[in-house]
Amino acid sequence: MTDHTVTLTQAERTRTTVNLRPKDAATMLILDRSGARPKVLMGKRHPSHKFMPGKYVFPGGRIDAGDRHMAATGALPQICEDRLGKRMIRPSAGKARALALAAIRETFEETGLLFGSAEFGQPENPPEGTWRDFAAQGVFPDLSAVSFVARAITPPRRPKRFDTRFFTIDASALGGKVEGVTGPDSELIDLVWVDFDEARELDLPTITKVIIQEVEARIAAGFAPYLPVPFYWERRGHFVREEL
Repeated sequence: MTDHTVTLTQAERTRTTVNLRPKDAATMLILDRSGARPKVLMGKRHPSHKFMPGKYVFPGGRIDAGDRHMAATGALPQICEDRLGKRMIRPSAGKARALALAAIRETFEETGLLFGSAEFGQPENPPEGTWRDFAAQGVFPDLSAVSFVARAITPPRRPKRFDTRFFTIDASALGGKVEGVTGPDSELIDLVWVDFDEARELDLPTITKVIIQEVEARIAAGFAPYLPVPFYWERRGHFVREEL
């Protein structure tokens, strides 16, 4: 297997700021494994963004307070909850759940896709903001459809630092869609379904390239829940890869 720690360590990075504490974040890889070659949904960031302008990324972002309170159907698989709690300062089932919900919410915010079930009517008393818009579509987010597949922390002294948990969900778990969310004035200006070879040809952040290869290897190994979850972080100027 390729040593991705070398790729990450050698990537050019400006280090100009005081050292910030990484913010908890969650990202979603939406997989379509119905055809001969698995595909993943990627979005192109607006070229005017200060952070990763014009790059292709997975939908995602920082955890919000409302992510701890949104009603959901299905429970996060226990093995995902356990692994999310590893190497966490104050691990809890609530925090693990909130991270998975953040990935679902951010996906909705940036793509208009609602992952969950429309079988139970409209969730009552959703948190204000995006979750209220989500609930208005008559969909409950479904945590049982989510898998935790990777974690990475931005190196020190970068202008923005995130402790990002990467999740996957199958395209078949889609419960609804709001049109017109992506476009020329949106955070993501374009969405593309690409296989893993095509994804590597896009303009990607280095960590995104690495996660794509990790998930491709995970699928090739059968995508079983017990497969280890890679965790990338920097120690004394060099990236290390742990397994959670």
